[in-house]
Amino acid sequence: MPRHYAWLGLSALVIFFDQATKLLVSSVFRLGESLTLTSFFDLVYVFNRGAAFNFLSQASGWQRWFFVILALAISVWIVIMLKRHAAEKLLPAALALILGGALGNVIDRLNHGAVVDFLSFHIADYYWPAFNVADSSIFIGVVLMLWQQLSQSRQP
Repeated sequence: MPRHYAWLGLSALVIFFDQATKLLVSSVFRLGESLTLTSFFDLVYVFNRGAAFNFLSQASGWQRWFFVILALAISVWIVIMLKRHAAEKLLPAALALILGGALGNVIDRLNHGAVVDFLSFHIADYYWPAFNVADSSIFIGVVLMLWQQLSQSRQP
């Protein structure tokens, strides 16, 4: 079996956990409902029609298809990069996490017209925008990719 399939398996795991957690939240909460768990963390059930930090969330609806097409195009590029770098460790792990997160959010956009978010952190009255497992996976993947690039540039 080609090695890049293992990395695609990691992406599939991200998609599975992302969709499972979103399904759980949507089955327990009504849209807009929240539950305070600690002084800094709530579970919420909200839709984000935009992208990171609610970018373009107030647009008229065209952003749904823009983000779907963008994520699918990036996903094709990531699969190509996974094939090229499958023997490495850090870069394909980063790419696989980003791919899984991107596709998890695409599934939401296709099913709901928006991304389901449910993790909400805050300090007093300052709330970080709510996010989900897919967003976390993308973030971790980007951090790993940056780490890989920085550590590679320092080697002689």
